[in-house]
Amino acid sequence: MMGRALLVVGAVATLGLVAAAVLGYLVAGGGHPELFRFHLLVALAAALLLLFSHCWILFYLIGTGKAIREAVAEYRLDPNLVAETRRFKQLSSGPLTFAMLVAMALFVVGGGVYTGAVPVWVHHTLFWAALVTQAFAMRREARVLAANERLMASINRLLETEGAVQA
Repeated sequence: MMGRALLVVGAVATLGLVAAAVLGYLVAGGGHPELFRFHLLVALAAALLLLFSHCWILFYLIGTGKAIREAVAEYRLDPNLVAETRRFKQLSSGPLTFAMLVAMALFVVGGGVYTGAVPVWVHHTLFWAALVTQAFAMRREARVLAANERLMASINRLLETEGAVQA
């Protein structure tokens, strides 16, 4: 349930990223200058939500991995269950971290564009890179969180059938 909620936050962050881009292109295209502040606020909110969701998904996987490791040790379950949780973290940590780094770079470079220190095309290129890495990270998160949820459910069923856990 928690993983699904974090995926929703990530989806909202992705929509915010797109909304910030639309506003940015309106500002760059000679649109209303007062839109710049709105562009900045939407970009900040999207970046923070993106960082929040990816960080918490990483922490969530660490926490559920620890719970599974403790259950395996306490109830003498198959140690391969712990290896599976490590695999989940290995599959997700790289894409999530990269998506966060690109999003942070996008936001920081936006400030450079505003001051004239960075060409606009760099910011545009980073936006498309952020969008692609965010989409990839979200897809990977969805798969890993679904597999993690299935693993936890199977462990719970196993413990219930063996009488280790009271229903």
